Amino acid sequence: MPMTLEQARRLAEERLSEKRFQHTLNVCELAVELAKKWGADPEKAALAALLHDTAKELPKEEMLHIIKDNAIMARSAHLRPSPVWHGVCAAILARTEWGVEDEEVLSAIACHTTGKAGMSLLDKIIFLADMTSAERTYPEVEYLRRREHEDIHQAMVEALEMNIQWLEESGRPVDGESCRALQDLRQSIGG
Repeated sequence: MPMTLEQARRLAEERLSEKRFQHTLNVCELAVELAKKWGADPEKAALAALLHDTAKELPKEEMLHIIKDNAIMARSAHLRPSPVWHGVCAAILARTEWGVEDEEVLSAIACHTTGKAGMSLLDKIIFLADMTSAERTYPEVEYLRRREHEDIHQAMVEALEMNIQWLEESGRPVDGESCRALQDLRQSIGG
């Protein structure tokens, strides 16, 4: 039987700190709003949002274990920067332990920090909702909040550009998936 939204909410609350759970609720609220605006399934948006960070507070060793035990689903995630592992791990746990079978939901969970080439509308919604949720306060957040309501595809390009720039400026590794996502989005919208 598929996981209900109430089960997903309880699971997130059990697995996350109070601060991270509040972030999750904020992402869920915005994801549903964006889904309604852009014609995606609000229920799928809510489910992906509720589960997106459920592996975020696991120890690195545990995430690495999940990735290695599920190598086919993880697609070499262990070779990627560790800050992106939690999305892949949450998608694996959703599929293997929590009964989520919807590929669109699993994809949105897995790529919510990096994006990927060929992003679906739901992928974009979860990525942007995570990046612009109510508690976010970085200088560009108001601009991105406006953009995601004007043109979600262009907002996604700009969000990825910002992410990549922030990582480069701070000397942290940029995940190759983010670069491929940006290139793919630029080509698909002719930019």
